[in-house]
Amino acid sequence: MTPAAQLNQTQNQSDLLPPLVDSFDRVHESLRISVTDACNIRCRYCMPETVLGFLPQNRLLKYESIARIVSVFARAGVHKIRLTGGEPLMRPNLEKLIEQLNVIPGLRQIAMTTNAMLLADKITSLEKAGLTHVNISLDTLRESAFKEISRRDGLDQVLSGIDAAVSSSLKVRLNALVLREINLQDCVPLVEFARQRNLFIRFIEFMPLDADRQWSQDQVVDGNELRLHLETHFGPLTPIDRFDPAQPATDFGFADGRGGVGFIDPVSQPFCKSCNRIRLTADGKLRNCLFGREEWDLKGACETGASDQVIYDIAASCIKSKYASHGISSSDFKQPERAMYQIGG
Repeated sequence: MTPAAQLNQTQNQSDLLPPLVDSFDRVHESLRISVTDACNIRCRYCMPETVLGFLPQNRLLKYESIARIVSVFARAGVHKIRLTGGEPLMRPNLEKLIEQLNVIPGLRQIAMTTNAMLLADKITSLEKAGLTHVNISLDTLRESAFKEISRRDGLDQVLSGIDAAVSSSLKVRLNALVLREINLQDCVPLVEFARQRNLFIRFIEFMPLDADRQWSQDQVVDGNELRLHLETHFGPLTPIDRFDPAQPATDFGFADGRGGVGFIDPVSQPFCKSCNRIRLTADGKLRNCLFGREEWDLKGACETGASDQVIYDIAASCIKSKYASHGISSSDFKQPERAMYQIGG
């Protein structure tokens, strides 16, 4: 039994805080934490090709502050943590943060989303520290397409990171974002790659969060189109019941039971009604929606010695201000000022 599990059994009920519930009765149990805005590639759906500078160390939320915020949120029922970036493995000593999170009562999952370029060398220490799940971005198996999307080399490093993750005890899933003119042709090979390793792969719609602001509906490939495309090669896909009603993906299985495929369609099929996620940026701002334009400052609260109750009250205020939906399809929708890498993937 892990230290976190042992502590979970003995958690004092008097320490609990009210759940983080918004005005639409959505209970928030999942926190995505960006630990850095820095990244070693420049994916066109996320970042500009040239970045003038990333956040300096003194602007980043300290590990101790992150752990304290998580401990407060866990008392309010948050039990899933996902570390993101930028590229989270660009933040030095990430294992130290995971160790601190792993002993917080109430947490059931400590996950990370990564491009895997640095993963092979760090997988053992991450596993030892208490990481439980890893999602790996893999948009293509062609070096030319990888370079066109990421504007960098490094596909071999990504594949090595995937192999290392598959060999570990972590639960591994692949994510692919599809751009119609670049990597739609790669979907079948990506699914075959995942099935060979008995992995789930989820395809994500292109969202209006790119730093270059080149998003257009023409580049979006929705899940229904992709599913029909895959079925012409693999045969009928069988719907899989949602284990977690708040999961953003619609999942399907194959007739032979190897691997699986899911579709995350925030543009064409918004899942806002079941959203249970909160986001913490690398500079300590709390956001109630990926596409939101408001932020609540937790870094300042931590640095000025705010009590746990004050931290909770800031979070509760943030959640109460959450809209019913992100409004992408609305005529008055405005893209957030921050791009994906500045918010946290």
